[in-house]
Amino acid sequence: MAIEAPLSKYKRTNFKIYIVVCLVLAAWFAYDGYISERFIEEYTDEDGNPQWELVLNQKAPPVLVAVAAFVGVYFYAVRGRKLVADEKELVVAGRKRIAYDAIEAIDKTHFEQKGFFTIVYKDAGGAEKRQRLTDRQYDNLGPILDHLVAQIT
Repeated sequence: MAIEAPLSKYKRTNFKIYIVVCLVLAAWFAYDGYISERFIEEYTDEDGNPQWELVLNQKAPPVLVAVAAFVGVYFYAVRGRKLVADEKELVVAGRKRIAYDAIEAIDKTHFEQKGFFTIVYKDAGGAEKRQRLTDRQYDNLGPILDHLVAQIT
C-alpha cells in the first residue's frame, strides 16, 4: 500500500496569489501608463519626453503578464508532483528514488514545531546525501514520516 503526499495547499495557493498580483499590477500600470491622462501629463516634461515613472508604467505591463504566464505554466507543470512511500522506496516528485535500505537516519526533531524532517541516505555512488521534506511543499507528511520510521526500524 503506497502512501501519497500531494503538493501542499500552501504552495498551490501561493502560485495563484503570485499570478493575481502580477495581473493586478499589470492592469494598474497599464491604466497609469496608457489611459490616465492626468498621470501622463504629470510625468511628461515640457518637451513631451516621458519621465522614468511613465516609461516604467508603459513597459512593465507586458513583462508582468509574461511573469504571470510563466508562473501559470510552471504551476501547471508541477501541480501533479507528490511524494510516494511504497513498500521498497520513497519517490520524491516522481524523479528521485530513495530506497529504504539506503536511509541511514531521519532527523525529525523539528517536525512538530516547524513542519519539516530530514532524511540522511547514501546514493548509488556511496556519497551521503540529505533530503529535506517540509509541510510547506507537501501535505500529508505525518503518515509518510510514520511509514519511513516503520520501514527503517
